[in-house]
Amino acid sequence: QVQLVESGGGLVQAGGSLRLSCAASGRTFNWYNMGWFRQAPGKEREFVAAISRSTGNTHYTDSVKGRFTISRGNVQNTVVLQMITLKPEDTAVYYCAAIEAFGATTTQPWEYWGQGTQVTVST
Repeated sequence: QVQLVESGGGLVQAGGSLRLSCAASGRTFNWYNMGWFRQAPGKEREFVAAISRSTGNTHYTDSVKGRFTISRGNVQNTVVLQMITLKPEDTAVYYCAAIEAFGATTTQPWEYWGQGTQVTVST
């Protein structure tokens, strides 16, 4: 079992930055690849970024490439999503997730989810 808790969301002006963190717990955490999804009001939850537990390889949805960076945090069992040059269309609830097999960009295969943290980007 893996428990995930997100933090770091908030309100920021367009062009600003935010850093989201995901703290994971559970004895099998190291077996899992980690990712971030987001869900805007009235829209489906969508993939944002993921990082491989074994290689550190990352991949991103096209709309955030060059602006968002996913990484393993300095604190053990954390994953960070650094977001810069934020746009109003980045406004959403951001969710941390864990999966055994790296590569999935749809929600169904992901096994564990956090409760989400709100990111609001104002114009």
